[in-house]
Amino acid sequence: MFGIPLSAVSLPFFGSSAKAEALTPTVLSYEQVQELGRELDELRARTVAKLGDTDREYIYNIVKTQRGFEIAGRAMMYLPFLPPVWLAGVGALGVSKILDNMEIGHNVMHGQYDWMREPGFNSEVFEWDTVCPADQWKHSHNYMHHTFTNIVGKDRDIGYGILRMDEGQKWNPYYLGNPVYAFLLMTFFEWGVMLHDLESENIIQGKRKWHDVKPLLQGMWRKAGRQVLKDYVIFPALSGPFFVTTLVGNVGANLIRNLWTYSIIFCGHFPTGVQTFTEEETADESRGEWYVRQMLGSANIEGSPLFHIMSGNLSHQIEHHLFPDLPAHRYPELAPEVKVLCDKYGLPYNSGGFFKQIGSVWGKIFKLALPNSLTGSEPTVGVIVERKKVAA
Repeated sequence: MFGIPLSAVSLPFFGSSAKAEALTPTVLSYEQVQELGRELDELRARTVAKLGDTDREYIYNIVKTQRGFEIAGRAMMYLPFLPPVWLAGVGALGVSKILDNMEIGHNVMHGQYDWMREPGFNSEVFEWDTVCPADQWKHSHNYMHHTFTNIVGKDRDIGYGILRMDEGQKWNPYYLGNPVYAFLLMTFFEWGVMLHDLESENIIQGKRKWHDVKPLLQGMWRKAGRQVLKDYVIFPALSGPFFVTTLVGNVGANLIRNLWTYSIIFCGHFPTGVQTFTEEETADESRGEWYVRQMLGSANIEGSPLFHIMSGNLSHQIEHHLFPDLPAHRYPELAPEVKVLCDKYGLPYNSGGFFKQIGSVWGKIFKLALPNSLTGSEPTVGVIVERKKVAA
């Protein structure tokens, strides 16, 4: 991934996106970028050296809490004749699913707890409470997204193959439905995540064949089938005469999880100020350049400790993109040091409250439904990095 540097040249490497806010671009020398990379490597090494009982107890407690909410939620849904209790049960089950997907599943499957050497927290065998098979998610997310973060044409998380989320995506009339597609994706987010690895837009364009997607479809059928059976058949049947109300409650809990997960993820990737990149700009990156791309291509959400837990600590999306395999509950202690480094090197540290970030995301969704010629979007340069040529 990282090339061997030869003769030095200056190139407009990062931030050829209309979202860059700086009027005067920040210029970083090649040496500064490599020094930044070294400092971030040291920060990561210091954190790894501290991993131990604190982290083990943290994830144990989160799992215990998640299971408690699930048991309480399913129990309270046996009382549909007490509407406040039933609604509380739906909410509790929704919280359980959020914790399972975000603070447990997402983070465990990133390998954040592989060092514990416990089967229940091993990224290779872990499965989560959602319709997307873990192995397919790890390919589309851990590999494709975290390797090619915000590279237009490589990172399919830019719009998920459905939306126009960047001015660099060529407009066509289909995108007039951008807000509608976004609403549907938000509502059925777990299903959108499941279908993500199919690359449906490439199937439509004839770039993917049946033999490419057949194994994926088989995996989806097995995993989604088990989830549907569990949530919409077995648990409702176990409630006997309350089958319908339990079914509705399970649908509601999944909807709560979908709306919340979508909102947190989109706040971390698409608010104003988050930058995108081209394949040419990011070819043969050094480690330092990869770090800079992660910092410019992410955004944080400010909130309370409880808010961070409920977001899977993806409210610290900048730190997550820098260190995806470190336990996420460590991100709050890393954030001040990362911000100091951003200030030191003149890089933006994109952070804001939830309503500010989600408001700018939805504003962008509506704006990008229209062609650039109507919205006045023009590419600008946010950061210029002195790069080094790589031998052919």
